[in-house]
Amino acid sequence: MVYLDYSATTPTNKEVLESFNKVVMEYPGNANSLHKLGTKSLHLLEASVKQVADLMGVNKEEVIFTSGASEANNLAIMGVVNKYKNRGKHILTTKLEHSSILETLDYLKKEGYEIEYLKLDKNGHVDLEDLKNKVKEETVLVTIAQVSSEIGIIQDVNKIGSILKNYPKVIFHVDGTQAVGKIDVNLDNIDLYSFSSHKIYGLNGVGALIKKRHIELEPIIHGGKSQTIYRSGTPTHALCASFAKALKLVLENSQEKMNHVLKLNRKIRESLETMNDVIINSPIDCVPHILNISIKGIKPETLLHSLAESDIYISTKTACASNTSMSLSVYELTHDKVIANSSIRISLSYLTTDGEIDYFLETLKKKIKELRFKEGE
Repeated sequence: MVYLDYSATTPTNKEVLESFNKVVMEYPGNANSLHKLGTKSLHLLEASVKQVADLMGVNKEEVIFTSGASEANNLAIMGVVNKYKNRGKHILTTKLEHSSILETLDYLKKEGYEIEYLKLDKNGHVDLEDLKNKVKEETVLVTIAQVSSEIGIIQDVNKIGSILKNYPKVIFHVDGTQAVGKIDVNLDNIDLYSFSSHKIYGLNGVGALIKKRHIELEPIIHGGKSQTIYRSGTPTHALCASFAKALKLVLENSQEKMNHVLKLNRKIRESLETMNDVIINSPIDCVPHILNISIKGIKPETLLHSLAESDIYISTKTACASNTSMSLSVYELTHDKVIANSSIRISLSYLTTDGEIDYFLETLKKKIKELRFKEGE
């Protein structure tokens, strides 16, 4: 099997799974309970919070565990707009965002919020002058992904954050789901930061929102204090412990891992550049883990299923995207419906081998030739 869909989800690290199993067996108590077993689980939960905080360079009071990045994104956006209703109803974002951002903003638009999209340059980076021009008195929130999930475009969120420091009433949220474990993360100029366990070789069902001390949020899940006052429910201390473990492991030897993925990315790019009608949509300065391409004349779903017959797994768009045929992110970057309708995403990992890439490229060439022959019959 050649798995090239790591941006959708990653396989669970064995050490992470072992940590989860150990906690499940040895810490049966509810961390909200007052008895000895509950206190034991609470101490473990607090240790997990501290480990995530230390690794992310924040205070432990600033970590909110969630069920994943989608909930974290919703908590960030809805928590801000409901808490700061009197500040205004203007929100800035981009069209490259994950569906958990865009669909939440679509909901707010129906509730009377003005959602405005920032201009991008030819490589998909936010136009900083446009950002300055579009921030106004009624702007309550700016939400931007550090790394776009479909194309891999890296936004300079620290520079954006430093600009927004000049507007103290504007809160800056960053979706870091595709950034953590891939590139360096600095949260100095960021108010809210979302990420998830299953993108960093952890278990599905747990994520986090980093909320800086000066920011308040209105909870979207009510029911009393839990791990924090911002998110009620029985703390999933086993998942939280496994998440902390996954974060620690993914950040180890990060430069060595990056160099390996970068080498694989270059290998794929060099091969694709020799193929007719293959367009590389991801600019060269994207995160190397994500490579978005289009193959003119071949439907993405057809190619995906054809590759799966050879035990190769890629994706057409993000796994959470709506069932529209066109990639809105690719269209925003290319302004070409043909390209946007034929895009596929190859996503790599430090676990990906040279042999897997050789097999993928060899098979891809064969499949394209076969599919073109069938269409020509």
